[in-house]
Amino acid sequence: MDQTKQPTWRHPGLLLLYSIGATMLAIALSAGLSHIAPPHKNGVWAILFACLVAATFVAVYVAFCRFIERRPPSEFSLASAGVELPAGILTGVVIFSLIVGVIAVFGGYRVIGYRDAGVLVPALAVAILSGFTEEIFFRGFFFRLTEKWLGSWAALALSAALFGALHLGNPNATLLAGVAIMLEAGIMLAAIYMITRRLWAAIGLHAAWNFTQGGIYGIPVSGGEMDGILRPDIRGSDLLTGGAFGAEASLPAIIVATTFGLAVLYLAWRRGEFVPPSWVRRRQGVGEQL
Repeated sequence: MDQTKQPTWRHPGLLLLYSIGATMLAIALSAGLSHIAPPHKNGVWAILFACLVAATFVAVYVAFCRFIERRPPSEFSLASAGVELPAGILTGVVIFSLIVGVIAVFGGYRVIGYRDAGVLVPALAVAILSGFTEEIFFRGFFFRLTEKWLGSWAALALSAALFGALHLGNPNATLLAGVAIMLEAGIMLAAIYMITRRLWAAIGLHAAWNFTQGGIYGIPVSGGEMDGILRPDIRGSDLLTGGAFGAEASLPAIIVATTFGLAVLYLAWRRGEFVPPSWVRRRQGVGEQL
């Protein structure tokens, strides 16, 4: 549908504001779920709570698409989930393992012991929560609606900057950590969304990144301490290891993840996935279906 035929209340800028309200609703509903499956408990309860919260965010997103935007929620197309979700998970594991490998080569990481497999449960719960909730808001709502309004380049810059800035509130965060998150995840996850136009791969990559970092390698996840299967000895400069914030704030992570993100972004550009601002599309007579 051409934007000139869109009702004023469905302007992308207003939809972006509505999406904040939708996210607040999802958060409120998720808080209510804590009475069903208390998140502080271990084992199956932690996983159950994470899955219920993820389902709540998906349901709110789907309802927003259908009743506010009046379109199918194509970002959660089930036909693509079986391929894109596992591909995202595999990519997240490989990329973060490569980052740890580089840190280890330079003497910043070595394994000194092992922990029981039970430590994987809270790591999986955190991965599910962060993968679904953050990708639905940052890529599903913020990036997509900003892109529809201001175009791909502005959406990429603003979503990456916001993603990095919000991580500055995490424990042990530094300015370098915020910039690192902006360059690594901000570019990489937006590029993954652009090339698929769905959320499955981005969710899988985000969740696997966090799970691999904390649950396998025992490295702090965005500043939060987490026990992993491997018990590490992490030493060296913060530039090499990321310091107390974790390997996400390290130079190896910035180089490896940002390079991958830029490569995917280039592929998206080659495939014609970059979208001009809404006023340019209007002049060109290009439709609004993104």
